[in-house]
Amino acid sequence: MIKLTRLNEEEIVVNANLIEIVKSTPDTIIKLTTNKNILVKESVDEVIEKVIEYKRKVFNGLTLDEE
Repeated sequence: MIKLTRLNEEEIVVNANLIEIVKSTPDTIIKLTTNKNILVKESVDEVIEKVIEYKRKVFNGLTLDEE
């Protein structure tokens, strides 16, 4: 899960595994696999960094026995 900010300053938490597309129009739009769109203040690059950080935490927490 990653924390993002809606345009109205509301903080939300998004399941990073559901993100399908992130685009800038100039606002950042995140399209989920559920077909829902979310407008956020973070840039496309910031969203990508948050997803990478989340995935690193998830995969670094695994042991070989859990794979």
